[in-house]
Amino acid sequence: MKTIAIVGAGAGLGMSIAKKFGQNCFRVALIARNEDKLKQLVIELEQLGIEAAPFQADILNKEEIERAFAAVKEKYGFIDVLEYSPTPGFNTVAPTLDVTEENALYQFQFNVLGALSSVRQVLPEMLAKQSGALLFTTGGAAIHPVPTMGNVGIAVSGLRNYIFNLNSELADKGVYAGHLSIVWMQPNSGVQDKIADIWYDMYTKRDRVEEFITEDRV
Repeated sequence: MKTIAIVGAGAGLGMSIAKKFGQNCFRVALIARNEDKLKQLVIELEQLGIEAAPFQADILNKEEIERAFAAVKEKYGFIDVLEYSPTPGFNTVAPTLDVTEENALYQFQFNVLGALSSVRQVLPEMLAKQSGALLFTTGGAAIHPVPTMGNVGIAVSGLRNYIFNLNSELADKGVYAGHLSIVWMQPNSGVQDKIADIWYDMYTKRDRVEEFITEDRV
């Protein structure tokens, strides 16, 4: 079986991705800050016959990320897919005219540095094996400026640049990098499952670097 590590795993899109890959012969490593919620997600996946395990880490803490991935590797071995999709709390989002050095730095650490730390835990092995995939899920501000998401847009648009460069640099090395940019979804709308289907299609076909998704375009 293959292994997918989902960073920022939650009950919404992260869970949908876990189910989709789990139903296609993947074991699921769930990485997030809240260990109790992770354990509940694992129970739900196991009830569906999907092998899963929780790994606690705060993505703002590089050392915790390193420890979490070390634990994933110890349990499952090679990580075939990394999916990075943490969501910042609404209280950390600042509109354009309220962007400060501090709240911009926070979003950069949360969205970009957390992604870099996660990639560094899996990419060397992927390159050695010439196999693997790096999947990044962000909000719509990564592509289209959204004034109400001023500090987030600065960070995720930079992350998008990194993803495109990864896709280009890794194309001939057996490793795929892709990006899904999603406009706000209503909770429990069912859209998350459709997005998970798109992610699995992008992962298997590797024919495009990016999709931009709104609820009426899924």
